[in-house]
Amino acid sequence: MHTFDKVPWVDYLTQMQTRGENEIHFSPSLEIENKATRSGLTISVFGEPEKYEFYVFYKRPKKVARFFGLTSRMNNNYLTDAAGLTHQDARDCLQALLDGNDAWLDQIIKS
Repeated sequence: MHTFDKVPWVDYLTQMQTRGENEIHFSPSLEIENKATRSGLTISVFGEPEKYEFYVFYKRPKKVARFFGLTSRMNNNYLTDAAGLTHQDARDCLQALLDGNDAWLDQIIKS
């Protein structure tokens, strides 16, 4: 959590305003994974320095139904995302990952 809190999100967005498009390849992001559960989050910030939002991508192993639910298979990199989140929302998602609260993350971050 300390690492997330120390990221200068607004400073990065400000720097992006003075760079050419060919110099910017990704939005400022932080990625963290729980190696034991193989669940992880990528948290990215978008927008203007004075008005920004977070996108959170949630990766985890999940059994996925196929062929109208007749069969299923394990997808080790199942990904969902949530957009338009506040700094506190992103922080809450990170805390849930750290606490192993996958059920909460499944409810909040779904597509």
